[in-house]
Amino acid sequence: MLTAGAFAVALGVLTSAGGELWTKGTAHGHVYSEAEVPAAPVAIVLGAQVYDDGTPSPFLAARLDIAKRLLDAGKVRAILVSGDHSRWEYDEPGSSEVYLVARGVPAARIALDYAGFDTYDSCARAKRIFGVGEAIVVTQSYHIDRAVALCRTLGIDATGVGDDSVRIYTEPWRNSVVRERGAVLKAVADVVTRRDPVFLGRQETTVQEALS
Repeated sequence: MLTAGAFAVALGVLTSAGGELWTKGTAHGHVYSEAEVPAAPVAIVLGAQVYDDGTPSPFLAARLDIAKRLLDAGKVRAILVSGDHSRWEYDEPGSSEVYLVARGVPAARIALDYAGFDTYDSCARAKRIFGVGEAIVVTQSYHIDRAVALCRTLGIDATGVGDDSVRIYTEPWRNSVVRERGAVLKAVADVVTRRDPVFLGRQETTVQEALS
């Protein structure tokens, strides 16, 4: 007879396995290499760490570099940078915009979502607040299935491009892969509950303006 502890462990394993199947199944056929991804109006760059001096971490910089190349190649016409700006002194979207503009991306082609506190919120707000219906999601490869699955489940016709260049940062990459297992469980819970993002606010027209 299973003890309560053994039952909890078994349930956790089954839930985790189910979450992995959901993310991989939903994202299957929608994740591409940068060269092969079909065109879409918008690239959604999901937020990642920004250093105290405002410099994007290598993980975020790699995502932004992909988005710039997609724009330069005509694969997208606008970039929506989403991330955390819950504290005045910490601004992932603002730092992302500075990074892109410094590398030649016109500011008029960039829209900012300051309340993309996690992947679910970024996808939900892209759809509900910014009116994004079709997009290429850009993040690291360990994260791309979950990101595409969430965006597609929340109503965006999303494809994805995953970055592998920052695998050279072995320990942060390994830690991120481990954390992703828990993030998948949270994603399943978010989808099941259909929670609202932490912050909704008014409708934004900045994506449409960037596309015009």
